[in-house]
Amino acid sequence: MDPNRLKGKNILITGAAQGMGAANAEYFAAQGANVCLGDVNVDGVQEVAERINNAGNGEAVAVKLDVTSRADNAAAVAKTVEAFGSINVALMNAGINKPRMFMDIDEENWDMIMNVNAKGMLLGMQEAARQMIKQGPMEDHPYKIINVGSIVSRTAFLDVIPYSCSKYAALAMIIGGAKALWEHKITVNGYGPGVVKTELWEQLDKDLVEIGMFEKEGQSMDHLAQTMILMKQLSTPDDVKGTAAFLCSDESDYMTGQLIMIDGGMIMQ
Repeated sequence: MDPNRLKGKNILITGAAQGMGAANAEYFAAQGANVCLGDVNVDGVQEVAERINNAGNGEAVAVKLDVTSRADNAAAVAKTVEAFGSINVALMNAGINKPRMFMDIDEENWDMIMNVNAKGMLLGMQEAARQMIKQGPMEDHPYKIINVGSIVSRTAFLDVIPYSCSKYAALAMIIGGAKALWEHKITVNGYGPGVVKTELWEQLDKDLVEIGMFEKEGQSMDHLAQTMILMKQLSTPDDVKGTAAFLCSDESDYMTGQLIMIDGGMIMQ
């Protein structure tokens, strides 16, 4: 690992208290980045920031961030600038899911998922871009906004339709955002994880049992691994963080409007 690969990158990460967000934060900092960690779970992001600062490469600060609040998104951007002098990368990672069969989806389920995953992403992108535009173009490299999509940015499953809609929205914001923001030298890209063993998927596994899709916990992941993943294995945050770091780095400067799939061969298009 190159400890200077991301040196000079001041990165805001939403949903950074656990799972992929926390793993990305620690990986980026180990390569020299400064990271501002936002989450509604304040204790969680403070713990992640403490681990990063104790490791002694990049620096970290934590901030309370409810991505459904424009004011919170603006405050998280301001915190990044206050701590590190500027923001040049924003990773829109926050997301939630709660499975329902199609006829059981109600307004509460729809609004909860779309507010966090779609509206929250839009607000985060806008507030990060607003500050990047205010700072003016960088001399040698573009600013970067990175949206976390999903396998369901390319397809849909019958038991997670609101989540699928929210991740199609993430793809739309990658493409539309790229077209809207390049005049300000801001690129917009993303990556689409498959089945990642995180706290979110552990809860999802329990929820799928609750709605009758599977009989016992663990079956959903085993079923997906054996029937839908070409590589026949689940992924971990370690399988995702390399692509995330690439999109933050100068190596991805000539990319925009792209969604990279990291799914073990689930979706091929």
